[in-house]
Amino acid sequence: MADEQMPVKIRVKTDVAHEGEKETFELSLFGRLFKKDGSTFLKYDEVQDEGVVHTIVKLADAGALILRSGALKMRMIFEEGQRLNGSYESQFGTLLLTTDTKIFTHNMNDAGTGQAELVYSLLMQGDAVGTYTMNIHYELEEQL
Repeated sequence: MADEQMPVKIRVKTDVAHEGEKETFELSLFGRLFKKDGSTFLKYDEVQDEGVVHTIVKLADAGALILRSGALKMRMIFEEGQRLNGSYESQFGTLLLTTDTKIFTHNMNDAGTGQAELVYSLLMQGDAVGTYTMNIHYELEEQL
């Protein structure tokens, strides 16, 4: 049952604060959940102007990983209290992303409903681009 993928409803809310400005992005979509090696994985596709972006979110005990592929390629790693390097591939080449994670929490109940919170500062090529508060809520779809 470890690799069994279950359908989930996923809500992602991201607040971005930068130089006194604040923006909020919200996403509600359907995806898949599976567990592997003690971690919880969420897979979903986002349709953006550039095309479809495939996203995998890995939620482990010590931290999180967000991988995006398709129209957008990105890798971000999160561990509370750590500054970790990732990457973002753009039409201008690969850019260095650094996450400085302040808070990481993840809880899931027996019914398969879970909540994760990430609060981090993001640097691109060493320049601060904002402080992000990301809340991910997911729940298993009712099996009909």
